[in-house]
Amino acid sequence: MSEPGYAKGRAKRREIIEQAMSIFGEVGYRGASLREVAARCRISHTGLLHHFPTKEALLQAVLEHRDREDVALLTAGRSTGLDGLRRIADLVALNATRRGIVELFCVLAAEATSAEHPAHAYFVERYRGSVAVTSGAYRRARRASALRKGLDPDVAARQLIALMDGLQLQWLLDDGATDMETIVRAHIQSQLLIKL
Repeated sequence: MSEPGYAKGRAKRREIIEQAMSIFGEVGYRGASLREVAARCRISHTGLLHHFPTKEALLQAVLEHRDREDVALLTAGRSTGLDGLRRIADLVALNATRRGIVELFCVLAAEATSAEHPAHAYFVERYRGSVAVTSGAYRRARRASALRKGLDPDVAARQLIALMDGLQLQWLLDDGATDMETIVRAHIQSQLLIKL
């Protein structure tokens, strides 16, 4: 059984991460301040520094938090090619319920194209990993004779990721009117010989 002080500290840490996710999504990493995060959490700046000694440490915690949720969904269940592609579409459906997370990702990914941004290496590696995972799902679908002939898994993976990123921007700009899930499922289905 954990001590009450530790549970309270973990709860405050989670609140800080959630507020930072919201602020980073609203104004970007560069536009956000630790003082603003502390104010939203109703703690002092010093109290926030107790949990996250630097803005970079807070950013890293925010990114890790987001990835934990996504990885849990993407790795659930079986690992056939079709299951992997279904889970990618399921992630798109989940993102349609998490506007703050989508805003955060879009803003930080754009900011992090600069090599000087503290999340640059993270996003370079994240995209590398995303392409590898998605390409792997397409390869498994091909081995199961579910993929259309002539479709290159590496190209298909990059196209799918680009489609997802572009749809997120459209979805944010039209206040959720873009049906990201339906479009992604239709795109994947058009590449398959059997029903997704």
